[in-house]
Amino acid sequence: MDAPPDRLSALLERFRVQAALFHSGPLCGRHEFAPQPGRAFLHILRKGEMEVRHAEAGLPSRLRIDQPSLLLYPQPLQHTFLNAPLDGPDFTCATLDFDGGARNPVVQSLPPVMVVPLADIGELDGTLQLLFGEADRQRCGSRLLTNRLFEVALIQVLRWVVDHPDAAGVSHGLMRGLSDARLARTLVALHQAPQEEWTLPRMAAIAGLLRSAFAAVFKEVMQTTPASYLLDWRLSLACAQLRAGAPVKQVAVEVGFADTASLSKAFRKRMGVSPRAWLAQAAPL
Repeated sequence: MDAPPDRLSALLERFRVQAALFHSGPLCGRHEFAPQPGRAFLHILRKGEMEVRHAEAGLPSRLRIDQPSLLLYPQPLQHTFLNAPLDGPDFTCATLDFDGGARNPVVQSLPPVMVVPLADIGELDGTLQLLFGEADRQRCGSRLLTNRLFEVALIQVLRWVVDHPDAAGVSHGLMRGLSDARLARTLVALHQAPQEEWTLPRMAAIAGLLRSAFAAVFKEVMQTTPASYLLDWRLSLACAQLRAGAPVKQVAVEVGFADTASLSKAFRKRMGVSPRAWLAQAAPL
């Protein structure tokens, strides 16, 4: 039997994330975290109890958390912590900056908020022990090392999401697709080689399905067609490369478009503007 594909490396190598520690220790009283475009929050409740409030429709207005837990806000979303005025719960928190911002495929495929007891993700234990040890001490390189450990922890969380999509609240989209053994093979191939010619029969063959069955399963799980997903993946890569300073002609070839004109046409269809106009409007890195 073939070994299962590495479902995350190609994705995270192309769309990296940078963590930045901003708090470690007790957090007392009321604290509001305003939404920031392109920025996520990862809070780890180490001990104590707390209440979280959300004002956005469709989310639980109040959550009571009474055990060590991880709170991940991958998308810009205001959230408020209500803690005891004295002897508040103990937190270690970081911001996460994802390459591509709102177009980052990982960000797009996660629920707006995830609250997971630390006991549910056993492989985090060693990483968090190191992370907390560095966050609690002022030693040479501690902040840098803590930031890297937060990034390691995030990868472990994403691995858990792929393995436990129901527990993570992921019902469809990329992370759900990566949890499906058949679709994962095709998605990994697309992520690794977007510049290749990808026909529906070729995608279906990699998944080990007939073309019609593959198209149906893909649409059900991913909530889009294989061709549309491939186009969005290529455009996400193009956006990241353009913002990094790569010329349009080079980007077009590297992400799988026949030429600059084909990339421009796809850009206008999805973004409403040309690549150069989009780049001029985009916020600086």
